Amino acid sequence: MIQRISILGCGWLGLPLGAALVRRGCEVKGSTTRSGKLEQIRERGIEPYLIKVGDTVEGPEKESFFDSGLLILNIPPGGRRNPEVEETYPQQVKAVMEHIQSGAVEYLIFISSTSVYGEENREVDEEDKPAPNTPSGRALVAIERFLALYKRPRATILRMGGLVGGSRKAGRFLAGKKKVPNGDAPVNLVHLEDCIGIIEAVIEQQAWGHTFNVCADEHPTRAEFYTAQAQKQGFEPPTFRAGGKLAYKIVSNEKVKKVLGYVFRYPDPMGF
Repeated sequence: MIQRISILGCGWLGLPLGAALVRRGCEVKGSTTRSGKLEQIRERGIEPYLIKVGDTVEGPEKESFFDSGLLILNIPPGGRRNPEVEETYPQQVKAVMEHIQSGAVEYLIFISSTSVYGEENREVDEEDKPAPNTPSGRALVAIERFLALYKRPRATILRMGGLVGGSRKAGRFLAGKKKVPNGDAPVNLVHLEDCIGIIEAVIEQQAWGHTFNVCADEHPTRAEFYTAQAQKQGFEPPTFRAGGKLAYKIVSNEKVKKVLGYVFRYPDPMGF
């Protein structure tokens, strides 16, 4: 197992992931853009760094941060908060890749999203051509294609479903909303513990050069899942609009189970 790992982006996923890798005996470096979070990272046994990525990579000790065999690239696109995401997000990743070309990084894990698939009203897997219908989804496709051009570092891409668990309480997402559309559409979600488990499996098995969907086995409807989560967590349940044209996808996780032999800890989102 790679012993020195850098995590660019110690947020909802990166921070507990880093702590889990530390428990496995790895030397983990973690970055944040906020100086006030450095101590929180240090408390998890992770060596903290202040790194900011824009058109270039900036940070007082950036060379030390990237001195690792594996880089986990986990900077979010910003979504609706970033109207220029299709331009700025790929540029951030390109800046990172240019920065590490002559360094120690041999392997890379990029945290992507199942938003690279369109709402095609059918099951999709890694062999399907991406057809995103959001700006952030299009940015992710551009990045995935860009990373595929590199022989070093060898990249594995993890297309995460909707992220739930930890501090993300799904019952709050639609709490109290009325006549929410698309209630009969299946959801594609993954629990934090499975995100971490699959990353650990990729590292342990040296599964480089792959693209994996990371999504729970089961796909309850939006109405079923969000109503149950709101009730479980003490929020006002949403109501859903009856009828209407459905727009959905069902994301297959068969490849990650077959290639890595991974068994999901939370296979059914109704048990989140």
